[in-house]
Amino acid sequence: MSNFFLGRLMLDLDGTTLTQEENELLLNPHVGGVILFARNISSRQQVQELCEEIRKINPKLLIAVDQEGGRVQRLKEGYTILPTMQRLSAFLNSDSDKNFSFATDLGWLMASEVIASGLDISFAPVLDLDDSRSSVIGDRSISDNPKQVIDIASAFIEGMNQAGMEAIGKHFPGHGGIFADSHYTFSQDIRSLSELESHDLLPFDALKLQLGGIMTAHISFTNIDKEIATFSKFWLQDILRNKMGFTGIIFSDDLSMKGSDYVGGIEAKVGKALESGCNMVLICNDRPAAIEAINFLEKKKISQSQKVSRLKASEEISWADLKNDARRIDIIDKLNIIEKLKL
Repeated sequence: MSNFFLGRLMLDLDGTTLTQEENELLLNPHVGGVILFARNISSRQQVQELCEEIRKINPKLLIAVDQEGGRVQRLKEGYTILPTMQRLSAFLNSDSDKNFSFATDLGWLMASEVIASGLDISFAPVLDLDDSRSSVIGDRSISDNPKQVIDIASAFIEGMNQAGMEAIGKHFPGHGGIFADSHYTFSQDIRSLSELESHDLLPFDALKLQLGGIMTAHISFTNIDKEIATFSKFWLQDILRNKMGFTGIIFSDDLSMKGSDYVGGIEAKVGKALESGCNMVLICNDRPAAIEAINFLEKKKISQSQKVSRLKASEEISWADLKNDARRIDIIDKLNIIEKLKL
């Protein structure tokens, strides 16, 4: 499927099947994507049927999920349970050969199972560094060591690409250095730009050519720019686009998170996110806000984006073939061994 235009809003769904309201919303030209959460998932078969239902209504939509591994893994029943990225890192570091090919295998496995279920992308990998401060990041991070994050994430992304999935790195420019959780509060990081450039920004810069997209952090680096990164032209234009040369898709993190409330209501949030440089904004767990955002996008005549369609899965994978795939079977066997190790 060639590039085509998509709306700038990604929204969520209420349950495991579509409601009449959702049938209508998914046809709105300002809606470009859907993200699935645990409440939308009961089994592998049901996920496939839900994705087919979405595709029948609007085949162009980008369908996403958070399938990082560990505690952030929405697809569970009928899927391979993935370790946390930190546990993967510990295993790879215990390998005397320091061979990161198993990270490639895991990236391929995760992406293959997601695509086989009818989705396009997982918002992965997490590129935040774990500085033992952020509980919301914690073991979702590969490591506190930038080089280790770069090496393992690069291998993981290679596997995702082999399966036909683009990678989305998060949360730019880094969420691992503070105690606050931007889901619940306005979050500030007081470090300088030079500190970030020598630490948190390194994985994003090193992997920029491998990433199809980047998701922003709702964090204000107050000694650099008062705005949170999601609403900051400095971070998204001056640093990410111009200095680092990133050409992929920029997603906002969920605009219903409390860390973005300081600018006002949903119209202000959507307006600032798009103005700062986000290509697509997420609004989850707040249907009235999503509808208000659609009305705002229509009122302001916000154009659709052709760039976002680049993230559609480039391969078709069937569960019938994947189930008996020798590579998948071998990876699962190795995961069972890792599970028994005390790392």
